[in-house]
Amino acid sequence: MGMTGWGTRAVLAMVLAVAAGALPARADGGGRQGGTTYFVDCGSGSDSASGTSPATAWNSPARASSVTYGPGDRILFRRGSTCEGVFAPTGSGADGAPVRVDAYGEGAKPRIRGGGARAAVLLENVEQWELRNLDISNKGAAPGPQERRAGILFRLTDFGTGRHYVVDDVDVHDVNGSDHKDPDPSGGILFVVRGTATPTRFDGITVTDSTVKHVDRTGIATASSWGRRPEHPHSGAPGWAPNTRLTIRGNEVVDVGGDGIVLQHGHHALVEHNYVDGFNMRSAGYNAGIWAWNFDDAVYQYNEVTGGHGTRDSQAFDFDGGNNRNVYQYNYSHDNEGGFLLVCNGAGMTTADNVFRYNVSINDRNTQSPYGVFAVVCAPSVNTRIHNNTVATDHPGTAMVSDNGQGGVTFRNNIFVSTAEGGSPVVDTLNTYDHNLYVGVGTVPANDAHAITADPRFHDATPDTPGDLRLRPGSPALGAGTPVDDAGPHDYFGNRLRGTTDIGAHQRPGPR
Repeated sequence: MGMTGWGTRAVLAMVLAVAAGALPARADGGGRQGGTTYFVDCGSGSDSASGTSPATAWNSPARASSVTYGPGDRILFRRGSTCEGVFAPTGSGADGAPVRVDAYGEGAKPRIRGGGARAAVLLENVEQWELRNLDISNKGAAPGPQERRAGILFRLTDFGTGRHYVVDDVDVHDVNGSDHKDPDPSGGILFVVRGTATPTRFDGITVTDSTVKHVDRTGIATASSWGRRPEHPHSGAPGWAPNTRLTIRGNEVVDVGGDGIVLQHGHHALVEHNYVDGFNMRSAGYNAGIWAWNFDDAVYQYNEVTGGHGTRDSQAFDFDGGNNRNVYQYNYSHDNEGGFLLVCNGAGMTTADNVFRYNVSINDRNTQSPYGVFAVVCAPSVNTRIHNNTVATDHPGTAMVSDNGQGGVTFRNNIFVSTAEGGSPVVDTLNTYDHNLYVGVGTVPANDAHAITADPRFHDATPDTPGDLRLRPGSPALGAGTPVDDAGPHDYFGNRLRGTTDIGAHQRPGPR
């Protein structure tokens, strides 16, 4: 069903309900609610002890991996301790009684150092697990070209549906894996589906308040071998088993070799309040800050993305192949070498009915043709709506909008401002423009019959922060926009939409 049937408001409501746990619990859950608590003290424990009290704690992640855990069990690592080796437990929890891994005692988070293994924490073919308050690293010798490594790896192979996975307040850092994204990647916090015999997927992934720093190649990601559907008919996969109900919130992703946060093969996700600084730092592939592949009905909001490096993509955000009914709103992008937004549908795929609204960009650029601050490339998309965004850049030699012969995008009610010497041209004759404000873009698109070419009167003429992009009284952008169906509840700054429409991400507060 297209955007005209669902509407972005319906998509957002569904995603928020999923994230809040409003959907019913799994009917076949159960199992014991109590469970056993086990203790691991890699400083002074003993692997010959029972492990059931701090005084009889185990001494290694290998010993903690030797138990098959069940519903309600807990594995607690002592704060201030450092464990060398891999934690790879078995067994699953149940609805209302997951297996929980956490810390005990006082001091710094307990450290698990993988030493260059496939993953420092490997959870294979299990479900109903929660990880909290850990410090994870996995640095080894320089990896070979096929040597994949991860900090935390949840992996399902011909498993069916795995449910309920939580990573909260976990620090992952120093993972030097090979430059592999799909289908079995390297990175920080990964959820990977493999196999071709049994349709397999994750249902219910939550990653919150965690950090991922200096990892290769991906910060936080899902991947799957079950990605073939009508919207992606040539994937080579055996069929479609979508990952569902994802929440990625409040995380900090810094200095990653490739992608910052990427969701693949699924539907319904909420990605919000994340900070990505430094991506595509060491990869030979195509990477972006926060984006998805073959994924529907995702909402990305209140994220900040900066420090995108390199000339292969490196955009903050991306509507890529097989993206449908996705919404980017209230996000802040700045100082990315690859630009603000990429629209890049894959060959033979369907990318349709996506919305990009009330986002702001400061000093993004892309000097590689046919890319720009906005780049519309690859195969055509359908009904991509880009409205009420504000863009200001001072970088010379970059295009404001560029295309390579594709279309399907409507730019409406946006502010495009370039203060760079020579300006930032709109190099695009195929997409639709309406009621935009342009400064320093050269020739205004011929099909924008309501174009404004006047100083928008920002709060600061040389903006450094989103607040500088607020409109001052007397701005020609005030009241000059055109209404947009299903425009959203408020602008970038939290002002509720009411009455007339202003151009840009700032809408005047109060009654109209």
